[in-house]
Amino acid sequence: MKSGISKIAGIVCLSAMMLFAGLSLSRAASIPPDAWAAYKGAFLDPGGRIIDTGNGNISHSEGQGYGMWLAVLADNLSDFELIWSFTRTELLVRDDGLSAWKWDPRTRPHVTDINNATDGDILIAYALALAAGQWNRQDYAEASAAIASVILKKTMVHRGGRTLLLPAASGFGEGDRADGPVVNPSYLIFEAFPVLNLVAPSPLWKAVADDGVAQIGAFAFSDRKLPADWVSVKTKPQPASGFPPEFGYNAVRIPLYLARANMGSPELLSRLKDGMTLESGAAGTFDLKSGAVKDVLSDAGYRIIPALAACIAGGPAVSAELKNFQPTLYYPSTLHLLALSFLARNNGECR
Repeated sequence: MKSGISKIAGIVCLSAMMLFAGLSLSRAASIPPDAWAAYKGAFLDPGGRIIDTGNGNISHSEGQGYGMWLAVLADNLSDFELIWSFTRTELLVRDDGLSAWKWDPRTRPHVTDINNATDGDILIAYALALAAGQWNRQDYAEASAAIASVILKKTMVHRGGRTLLLPAASGFGEGDRADGPVVNPSYLIFEAFPVLNLVAPSPLWKAVADDGVAQIGAFAFSDRKLPADWVSVKTKPQPASGFPPEFGYNAVRIPLYLARANMGSPELLSRLKDGMTLESGAAGTFDLKSGAVKDVLSDAGYRIIPALAACIAGGPAVSAELKNFQPTLYYPSTLHLLALSFLARNNGECR
């Protein structure tokens, strides 16, 4: 047992060295100080909690992970540590090392649902790995490796020749639901997987990325040819039972994740852009049974996503209006900063 622990520690140490060597060169902030100050002024409380202002002011593992990631992109170590401290203390309360997904300021205890959300765990582990490289912190690398190892063990499964990412450690697998496995394609944070492979090496990271892109290409529901938020892959892919059959607030971020990771063909990005864009230029959510518009998403943080996809696919550049960041609600503002960070990393260009 002792030699096994030493071996694991050695792997983490070696992985951390690779992180330090591979990521520390990208120290320059891709989120400017004024944009980060505006974001944290709107959504970060003094205790390190990212507040979901569009969802009853709760916090969740997704928001904490996004906040940690954005703090790295802003090159702000003190804010990163503040957000990580809350996350570590308040959400890392499960026995397996994953995070409870929801923290509600109105309830006692604040965590009433101990289930995890895999995208939140990926975001937290990814942000920790980036922080390890950015600030030369072995402790962040070790924390990232611990979470990433459990993600591999608890949320990745093989089905039909593909590697699937389950949305949580329980509740979505083949034995949990009549239509299981069920996946959420917006939980595939593609750029995270090569980095997590440095701290927790496994061929599953590449497999889930490659298969995830293929799945998104195959999830083309209704005349709009869009993926659903929740998809049953038990047999032929179809919107999962018990969830609205919609391209909703989860799925709107899929083109952003593909763009940031330089994954997905121009044809796929163009198809997603066409499907999610209304004639007005706003993004939308859609009923995938009827094709009807459910919500018009006029916030710049939503509109920049199809604009970015269009630009990468060979269309016009992202407009100056969409490059202006003003915080609105937590979720679109987060997506907005991630899109702007991508552009900044590419000297203002999309390709």
